[in-house]
Amino acid sequence: MKDAQGDPEYGRTNWRRFAVAVGVPALVAGGLVVALANGALAASFSVSGTQFKLTADRLVGEGFTQYSKQLPTEKVQQSTGQKYVVAAMSGIKSADIYKLCQSVAAGPVVLRIEAGTDPDKPAEADDLLIGMSELSGDATFQNIDIGQDASTLTADGQKEHGEVGSFGQQASDVTIVGLKQKAYMTSASTFKLTGMSLKLFLGDSSKECYQG
Repeated sequence: MKDAQGDPEYGRTNWRRFAVAVGVPALVAGGLVVALANGALAASFSVSGTQFKLTADRLVGEGFTQYSKQLPTEKVQQSTGQKYVVAAMSGIKSADIYKLCQSVAAGPVVLRIEAGTDPDKPAEADDLLIGMSELSGDATFQNIDIGQDASTLTADGQKEHGEVGSFGQQASDVTIVGLKQKAYMTSASTFKLTGMSLKLFLGDSSKECYQG
């Protein structure tokens, strides 16, 4: 009878290593969800330097700002030798997020979180702040001011924004359809992940929220 773990010719699963590989990201993910839900994260925390992917069918928000900011990290950036990353920051006072997907690849493990899949029960966030390197989608802004001094932005209700004299923009409302982004961090005072599903996948990068 063959071993239930697979044919030896293809190698056996090392279950101790598997438990470590899966268990650590699971604990990190669980802690992140709890911290987000309780508003424990702030814009000033040190980021890991590792990006994650986020998608949504639609994001509808009130009180939108956008500007750039340096985020501290213990990971030295090879291109600059600096211990920070430059991120495009988006702040939203309140947002409804439809069919949210967030994924991060940690070695051979892909952690994927989904929420707001019911069209009548989107994920909800207050005082949402995202630091990202890439963003795409079809965006519609209401009452937008482009080119405002980033230090004077107020629409999202955050206390701090960009440097004095740096570029910023804000709008009273924003809708983004087909949202895709790569981000360094996300924080919120409240993050309601309605119908949340958390899954771990081993050795299957196709389980990320999107490819590329």
